[in-house]
Amino acid sequence: MQITNDSILKEQIMAGLKGRRKGHSFEAKIVERLNAIVSYAYEWTVADSQTIFYGEPEKILLNKMMQAFRWHKVISLKAYATGRLATAEEGEKCLNIDGHPIKGSKSDLIVDMQNDSGERKIVGVSVKQCSNRTPTNAQVFFTTATAFYNLLQERGLVDEPRALVALKQFCGDEGFRPSDTGGCEGRISTPERFFWEETEPVGRAVLEKMFAAHQDEVTALLLKKGYVDDPFPPSFIMHKTRSVVEGPDEIAMYSMEQFIKLSHQYASFHLSPYRVTKGRYKEPVGILHDAPRFGVVQMQRGGQKQHPTQLQFNLKAGYFYDLAKF
Repeated sequence: MQITNDSILKEQIMAGLKGRRKGHSFEAKIVERLNAIVSYAYEWTVADSQTIFYGEPEKILLNKMMQAFRWHKVISLKAYATGRLATAEEGEKCLNIDGHPIKGSKSDLIVDMQNDSGERKIVGVSVKQCSNRTPTNAQVFFTTATAFYNLLQERGLVDEPRALVALKQFCGDEGFRPSDTGGCEGRISTPERFFWEETEPVGRAVLEKMFAAHQDEVTALLLKKGYVDDPFPPSFIMHKTRSVVEGPDEIAMYSMEQFIKLSHQYASFHLSPYRVTKGRYKEPVGILHDAPRFGVVQMQRGGQKQHPTQLQFNLKAGYFYDLAKF
């Protein structure tokens, strides 16, 4: 855990740790219930396009996977929770699944299962949950401007140094801030970073063209890429949408391909206007900034006190209700 003498920052770090552990508890409960199943027959017949379900999360997950694989019966399965590895004590920081050592994975659950025909699959699942009565946004990727640019460059999606400059300006990396360039005279907005529309124009144009042309590939990278040589990146997404006091859990479930397709159907790459209305640099009415958006993915500067210059990608609050309309 990060060490600090700042009392507010300590509270933020502890709150984040508490939230992660709560999420890990949810995942551990699903794993426990899955591992208690000896065999399982496909329980419901629903349209492949259905994405929101009500009931027991482990059964919703298993049914969704079996539906996608066209399996009728599972005769054996073993589930593992990987999310806890990030906060585990020494000695608990590695899993071994089918001969693959795993120290970290974008998959929060990994399910090893076999059907009655002898077919075996090892499946990664990204798990998200909201503990509020009203859905909030969900973080899917958190990195630096340089790391994100390198990820895009490795895949041949961008190769323009000015694009990296634009990303660093957007994040407020040291040496790329308005306060570093002498451009703060008369500035109303924050001197700590440039907004999207203020970034290096050629680099920004290259990135916007790339997002528009390769939206699905970038979305897949954000959802699946996070660890080097991850043997079981997520093939499914399961999201507990909100806290339910009475009644069954509401669960959004997608195959990865289904999610990416629906996200693109919801919206292509675009710029959404917004205004800074709180914080140290609250802006007057009339000043608007561009926020990059593609599908249900929101791109923003992290801005947290402990990681102020990180690049953050979220799924918009309540996205599952939007995707259920298609």
